Amino acid sequence: MTALLPLRRVSTPSGGRDLPEEVPVALVYNATTHAVMMATPEAIADLALGFTLSEGIASAAEAGEVEVVEHDLGIEARLWLPAHREAALAARRRTLVGAVGCGLCGIDSLEAASRPLPRLPDGGPRLSRAEVHAALDALRTHQPLHDATRAVHAAGLWGAGHILLAREDVGRHNALDKLIGAAARAGIMPETVAITSRLSVEIVQKTVMAGARILLSVSAPTAHAVRLAETANLTLGSTAGGLTIYTGTDRIP
Repeated sequence: MTALLPLRRVSTPSGGRDLPEEVPVALVYNATTHAVMMATPEAIADLALGFTLSEGIASAAEAGEVEVVEHDLGIEARLWLPAHREAALAARRRTLVGAVGCGLCGIDSLEAASRPLPRLPDGGPRLSRAEVHAALDALRTHQPLHDATRAVHAAGLWGAGHILLAREDVGRHNALDKLIGAAARAGIMPETVAITSRLSVEIVQKTVMAGARILLSVSAPTAHAVRLAETANLTLGSTAGGLTIYTGTDRIP
């Protein structure tokens, strides 16, 4: 493998285009591969930590440092967890290669796909409808890979009137996991997450596990994602076809 860059220039009949790179990334816990996914080769330590948190595998303190090792065929992100976390690894086993569009690839039971979520506490941030638009508009200015390629998703953390952190990836779940990991590494508690993808069940699950209480997108949610968000006390908002707050209207009146 040549240098692992997030984008690469390719020749076309009309000239050249920058395209996002995607490589296999193996998440290795205690010397055992737990998941392999295709991802943009940047912020891999953030991805590994975010996945660990959003899947309920371990806490940030238990995960510790992430060792990122590049190979000819891809990247390994290695973590060492306490022995008592082995049960969580077995319960959320993902041993198949996951495509970037599949947030549940490798889950080996219907029960695992419908894992129970904690209920988020009442209260938390309150946004005006103008701030919802501002958050999603601001996220658009934090997407350099998208600007170059028009082919990646972004997830951003909104607070104090601006985007605090943002991450991009060819996979929407990867972008969110990278954001969750980056926030944990920076010691920032997520409160409001903005994302460019549709609001699917897996995106809701990961957001709730990260502890954020508002999730916003330019795309619409699925029906099951709305039911899940309501049960978990997550505020869900979308500007697709006009601003709609589907759940948790006390936070966005």
